[in-house]
Amino acid sequence: MNKSLGNHILVEFMNCDPKVLNDVNSIEKNMVDGAKKAGATVINSTFHHFSPYGVSGVVVIQESHLAIHTWPEWGYAAVDLFTCGEIDAWISFDYLKKSFKSSSYSAIEMKRGSVNLLQRNDFKIENIRAKSNKWQNPDFYTRNVWFTDKDDNQALSLRYTGEILHDAQSKFQRVRILDSYKYGKILTLDNMIMTTQKDEYHYHEMISHIAMLSHHQPKNILVIGGGDGGTIREVLRHQVVEKLTMVEIDDEVIEACKKHLPQIACEFNNPKLELIVDDGISFVKNSAKNLYDIIIVDGSDPVGPAEGLFSVEFYKNCYHALKEDGILVSQGESPKFNEKVFVELNSTLANIFGKENTKVSLFYVPTYPTGMWSFQYGIKNKNQHYQIDKIADKNLIDQFVLKQNLQYYNSSIHQASFALPNFVENLLK
Repeated sequence: MNKSLGNHILVEFMNCDPKVLNDVNSIEKNMVDGAKKAGATVINSTFHHFSPYGVSGVVVIQESHLAIHTWPEWGYAAVDLFTCGEIDAWISFDYLKKSFKSSSYSAIEMKRGSVNLLQRNDFKIENIRAKSNKWQNPDFYTRNVWFTDKDDNQALSLRYTGEILHDAQSKFQRVRILDSYKYGKILTLDNMIMTTQKDEYHYHEMISHIAMLSHHQPKNILVIGGGDGGTIREVLRHQVVEKLTMVEIDDEVIEACKKHLPQIACEFNNPKLELIVDDGISFVKNSAKNLYDIIIVDGSDPVGPAEGLFSVEFYKNCYHALKEDGILVSQGESPKFNEKVFVELNSTLANIFGKENTKVSLFYVPTYPTGMWSFQYGIKNKNQHYQIDKIADKNLIDQFVLKQNLQYYNSSIHQASFALPNFVENLLK
């Protein structure tokens, strides 16, 4: 029998489950488990999304490697299984075929390093390094797994531990929480980053305090969306609030954040809060007129359950639900990322509230596409009690910021956020 030093299998898995082939976590776990099933010693794994679809990665084992690239849109995966010694790569093959739900495949096996063609050297490790420095495999292998928030033209990748802390498919969306190395725990909805532990306060402080500290008496507040709890946390810092109603369509988001992001979802038991798990669009449509001092629309991008939050009808209903001096705050997208929606939302608010009562505030979130994001305001303010883009009482804001130990918002940021770059001014024209 012709002996060899290694066994190399080149595999094409076809008719695979496309969802599995586009899931970094599943692919990494399957590849690592496939190596272990064959008895290999895993040293390192590196996996990431490939744009616009697919996953690339490699598992380095003491006995060589397992590599993969997937094309989920074709249900196809190209896999490279290379092992040496007594490790049987076909065991890994069988495991991966089942994991990828492949109904057909092709495979080529090659023997690497035919012993009859080689001559063994008189090689002793002791001649190169001392026995005391002999390498030992670590107890835990190094994982290099990346979550990627991407569209067809750009992407943001964050390295995470490789473990999924929460993964559930609700009636509306896939809800996951990961633990990243740079930004802490991450809430993702349908593979889009919603918030992270390390930069959530950028968003939540800005969506709340500009309106709350501009309105002369914000007692009755409505929040649409915001299932992570960050917006209601910030609103409830204001003692003047008598009632806060929150309408979130997906209770899976709420429960996931209460369990894994408690520093964000820390006010769900506040007695001032009325939490309603329902469709915010229908809720506002059926709302009484002249009811709320401030309405905050804390929705995700205009896809899935949040799509209706960007309609003309929805904002007209918000207008009617506001008191005569009320403020509407809406997540306004990015003028560098989703320009069309950014402009359309501004036009919609201007047609409803009047151009002079429609404002744009810019701020920065490192983990959102392009980093630059906006809130857009519709100001009813029939009695002209205030100007949201002009500070009436700087000392009041400074004292509030100091007392609450805010991390992003302050009086200077408040006013400066309404200063728009020329390209944004031109967009809005």
